[in-house]
Amino acid sequence: MDIHPTAMVHDSVQLGQDVGIGPYAVIGPEVVIGDRTRVDQHASIECQTTIGADCHIWPFASVGTDPQDLKYGGERTSLEIGDRVMIREFVTVNRGTGEGDGVTRVGDGCLLMAYAHVAHDCQLGREVIMANCCNLAGHVHLEDYVGLGGMVAIHQFTRVGAHTFVGGTSAVAKDLPPFTLCEGNRAKPLGLNTVGLKRRGFTPETLESLKKAYKLIFRTRTPLAQALAAVRAEVPDIPEVRYMLEFIEASSRGVAR
Repeated sequence: MDIHPTAMVHDSVQLGQDVGIGPYAVIGPEVVIGDRTRVDQHASIECQTTIGADCHIWPFASVGTDPQDLKYGGERTSLEIGDRVMIREFVTVNRGTGEGDGVTRVGDGCLLMAYAHVAHDCQLGREVIMANCCNLAGHVHLEDYVGLGGMVAIHQFTRVGAHTFVGGTSAVAKDLPPFTLCEGNRAKPLGLNTVGLKRRGFTPETLESLKKAYKLIFRTRTPLAQALAAVRAEVPDIPEVRYMLEFIEASSRGVAR
């Protein structure tokens, strides 16, 4: 391990092999840091935080801090960060609250660019990318492979489906369906995230089925229930189409359309 003598590391911290901690970093109680993870100078990890292997936390990032919620009463909560996560300068990630399940989660392979904020009880899936100055309110759920452009702001309790990209400066107030490209204030789907889906290896047949489902749901004035029924009747029953339908039907805030 390479721990700078000016770093402050609590006695209860558990460190894996080959961990690096830079000058003036502060690591609080009940923190677990996985193998080969690097914590740069002046970064802060508050408490009750688990960080996986091969992560990198850049200078002045602040993770594991108390939630910014006036209802938070000091209850014991935590933050879980997966493997290969990159947290850039001045990013803030808060622990959960008793009103959620008590845990904020950041999945494997995520990239949180400078000045991004992940609030209490948020759930980030695998390989989520949040560009600079993105802000998530409490209880936001970003599913796997979501991408957020710079300065996107997302309302509390909102979900963004897997493989969706949200354009920069968008304001998100309703759930955004999976596989789509969304933008605006308030953000709405503009089409399929075709480029991203091709990069992830989606077959032409799958893309064609998603395109048909998207048109029936988002390019007609048909009431939503009828549109979903039309998709089930007219579009091949593949896992990606079923997931899109299930995501929409499970929405409590309503889906942007």
